[in-house]
Amino acid sequence: MIAGFDAGSRTLPEAEHLLHTVVRELGLPGDTVGCTHFVPAGQVGGEPHIACSLSVPGSVTPAALTDLLAGGSWVLGGRRDGPLAEGAALAAAEHEARRGGRVVTFPGRDRLTGVLPLGELRAASAIERVLLLASPGPPPDDVLVVTNDHVRPVWRDGLMTLLTMPAAGGRIAPAEVPNPTPCCADHS
Repeated sequence: MIAGFDAGSRTLPEAEHLLHTVVRELGLPGDTVGCTHFVPAGQVGGEPHIACSLSVPGSVTPAALTDLLAGGSWVLGGRRDGPLAEGAALAAAEHEARRGGRVVTFPGRDRLTGVLPLGELRAASAIERVLLLASPGPPPDDVLVVTNDHVRPVWRDGLMTLLTMPAAGGRIAPAEVPNPTPCCADHS
C-alpha cells in the first residue's frame, strides 16, 4: 500500500527529513521505498512545494498518520485528511504508478557509498536502470560510479532509474549532486 503525505515542505532537505521521520516513527525499515514529489504552484495551496510518498504495510492506519502528521495531510487506502490532501494524493498516485517521484529511501541505499562499478551498484540496490545524460545507450557495467554518498534515483517508465552524468577520469556520477551551488551564488 502507498501512503502519500504533505506538510507543505518548501525544500528537498525539509521533505527528506519528514520522510525519514515518518519511516522511523512508523517503525519501518530504513530501506522502505520512499519518495519526494514536486507539487506545482496553483495545484495545491497555491505555492509550489514538496509532498512525500511511502510504501507501507497494511498495518499502518490512518490514525497513525494523523497522529504523526499533526497539521499535515495524508492519503492512505482511499482515505484522505487535511488541507493538503490533494498534494498527498498526487504523491501517492505517482509512486503507485511508478511514473513520478524522486526516490530517497530504497533497498540497498546504504551500500551505495564511495566509488563502485555500475554493475555492483545495480546488484546491491533496487535501482533497475541507469541512464547517462546525453548518451544514446546505457553505460557499461564496469564503468565506475562516483556516488558522492548521495544517490537519488527517480521513477521513469515504471523503473527505478538513476540518472547520471560524465565525471572526471571516464567515470560517471549521479546527476543530482548533494548541496548544489545556488543559482547566482558566484555573481550576486
